[in-house]
Formats: sequence, C-alpha cells, structure tokens
Amino acid sequence: MARVFISGSSDGLGLMAARLLIDQGHEVVLHGRNEGRSRDALAAATDAQGVVSGDLSTIAGARKVAHAVNKLGCFDAVIHNAGIGYREGRVEMEPGVPSVFAVNVLAPYILTALIERPRRLVYVSSGMHRGVRPRMDDLLWTRRSWSGPSAYAESKLCDVLLAFAVARRWTNVTSNALEPGWVATKMGGPSAPDNLHRGCVTQAWLATSEDELAQATGQYFYHQRPRAPNPIAADVSTQEELLAECRRISGIRLD
Repeated sequence: MARVFISGSSDGLGLMAARLLIDQGHEVVLHGRNEGRSRDALAAATDAQGVVSGDLSTIAGARKVAHAVNKLGCFDAVIHNAGIGYREGRVEMEPGVPSVFAVNVLAPYILTALIERPRRLVYVSSGMHRGVRPRMDDLLWTRRSWSGPSAYAESKLCDVLLAFAVARRWTNVTSNALEPGWVATKMGGPSAPDNLHRGCVTQAWLATSEDELAQATGQYFYHQRPRAPNPIAADVSTQEELLAECRRISGIRLD
C-alpha cells in the first residue's frame, strides 16, 4: 500500500486517478483549490484519507499546500496533476505571472522543492508540448502577444523538462512525465476522442506499480508505454534554465 498525494484532484483526471488508487487499496490525499472544491473532492472520493486546500495560481498558495502536505507526513508518491488549459486568457493571480505558467509549471516546481521528498514523482504533461520550442527568455509572456494554446503547450513542455531535471538530479527518486491523451474532461472538452479511463491509469501506475517499466526514471509515457517527447526535453542546459527561472520567480531553490 502506498501513500499518494494528487494535486488538482477535485475533479477530472486527478479525481479519477484518486478513485482508482483508492480502489486498489492505496491511501490518497486529495487537493482542492479552495475549501469548497476540497469538500467536493471528499464527497466524490469518500474513502480518501484527507484533503489539502490551496490556490496553486499563487506562490503563497503553493507554499501553503506544500506545508499542509508535509504536516501529514511522508508520501510514497506525488502526482502533479493540477493544470489550466489552453482556452485560458492572460490571467494573473500572482502579479506578473500568467496563471497558466503559475499552475502548470511554477506550482509543481514549488511543490517538488518543498514537499518532503517522496519515492516517486509524476508530472502530467500533454501531447501538445511537442509542437513548441520554449522561449526561456519570455516564459511569462511579457514580450509576446498572448496565445493561450501556445502558452499551454509551452507550459507542458516545461513539465517534461522539470520531470527530467529532477530525475537527473535526484537519483534516489523516480521522476517521470506522461500525457493522458486528449480526453473528455472539462479541460479537453466533450468531443475529445481518447479513452477517458485510460487517461488516468498511467498516473496511478507510475505512482504505485512494481512493474519494471513503471520504476524507470526520466521517461515519458502514454497509456503505460514509453513515448518519445519533444527532443528539447532532454537538453540539460534548457532544463537548468527552467530551474533557474522558476527559482528567480518563486524565490525557492530546488536542491
């Protein structure tokens, strides 16, 4: 039995992964953006071990979540599932930081840096990450005209860069990224063609499975199978640029 914390698990794929893990006998702690969302999460996954509240669109909110998770003790796995989609306009809850970047990139960076180190880390990306090159000099979109799809795709490439950077730095931790596919969630929309159930299985599998493949590190998966990510994700200098920018924005160092 494993203890698993899942960010963004009040609905969608995060909640589905939580239910799957609970059904498999694991202890799961949920996360909601606010108290209302947290109550909804517990009502939808009644056998969860608990819930943590905090708005990941702000640095203070991400710090709050990390502190609350640590108060619950050490976890075997953390699934970084929380995300904002490509339809989002340029909204800033953290001054100067678009919420797409704050939630999709900065929050997992902060949680990774501050939560007591688990045995496994899982980062949810998207197939859209293959179509972009990161503008490391403009991750906050202050020099470019805003494009929701491009900002989202770039943020999801950053998630893979983060997963691979952690795998390289923390050799005693399994750190992987995945794409759930284009599935019919609130983010994906009702016409999404991929299998919704299979969209959450890989998260749970990477967090807990004893399969040899699931215990690999520094890999990218789709439906429990390795898939080639954007080649940029393997570039060490780009990984380090991302870590440096996240450190600059948040004031938090990833050891």
